Amino acid sequence: MNTHVIAETPSPAYSQAVSATLSLEDLRRRTPAVFADSASERTKPTYRFINTHEVLQALMDAGFQVADARQTRTRRGTDPIHARHMIRLRPMREILTLDSCIPEVCLINAHDGTNAYQLLAGLYRPLCKNGLICRMGDFAMIRIPHRANVLADVVAGAREVTLQFDRIGGLVQAMAARMLSEAEQFAFATRALKIRWADPTTRPRLLPAKLLEARQAVDANPSLWHTFNTVQQATMTGGVVYHSAKARLVRTRRVVSIREDVRVNCALWQAAVEVLES
Repeated sequence: MNTHVIAETPSPAYSQAVSATLSLEDLRRRTPAVFADSASERTKPTYRFINTHEVLQALMDAGFQVADARQTRTRRGTDPIHARHMIRLRPMREILTLDSCIPEVCLINAHDGTNAYQLLAGLYRPLCKNGLICRMGDFAMIRIPHRANVLADVVAGAREVTLQFDRIGGLVQAMAARMLSEAEQFAFATRALKIRWADPTTRPRLLPAKLLEARQAVDANPSLWHTFNTVQQATMTGGVVYHSAKARLVRTRRVVSIREDVRVNCALWQAAVEVLES
C-alpha cells in the first residue's frame, strides 16, 4: 500500500468525494453561525469579532475548499448564530489519499467567547462517509485567539496542518500492516468503550465485541487500521444494539456534539497510535 499524491485530477475512486464541495447556500443552511454579523453579548471587551465566512474566504483564496460543515445544536433560548461550528476543508490543487482516506483540515470556531479558532488534521473515509480526526501526541491542536491578525494566523495554521499529512500517511500505512490478535482487538474495543462513555455510571451494558462488528466487508480484517475504523464508526455513528439493565433492546446514539466529536475522535486516534507503538 503506497501513499500517493494526486495533482489536479483525482483518481476515479476518489473523484466524487474530492470534488464534492458545499455551495454558499448549503453552507448557510447547515451552519448559519458561519455568517454571524456580531458576537454574543457574553464576549469580553477584548474579543475581536471576525465572522467565520471571512476566515473561510481567506482559506479559499489560499487554496482550500469547503468539504463539509456543521454546527452544534443550541438550547432553547440560545441564539444558534453564535453556536460552535466545525468546517472541514481540503487543498484544491493537491489531494493526498491515504489508503481510502482523504486528509482534511478541520476548523472549529464559535462567536460566544467560549472558543478560539482551532485547527487540526482530519481524515475523510468515502467508503463509509466517516470523518476521522487525527491528533498525535506531539502535534497539538492549533489554537488561534480572536485578535487583529486572525485571518493570516488561520491560513498559516491550516498550511501547518497540511505539512503533517505525510506523517499521518506513514502512520496509516503502519497501522494497515500491523495485525492484531483477537485479544488485542478486544482490548482496543474495551478501551474505546471507556473513551466514548467516560462516566461508568452512564456507560451502556455493551459488550466490546459489538464494536468490532464490521459494517463494511473491507473492514473484516484484523489489522489495526481496519479495527480502528470499525470501532470508530461504531462509537461515533451509533446504532449498536444491546440489552439494557431492564433487558430491553436499545441502540447507542450518534455523537452530535462537536466538542464530543473532537474529544472521542482524538482519543481513539491516540489509542490506535499507542497500540502501534507498543
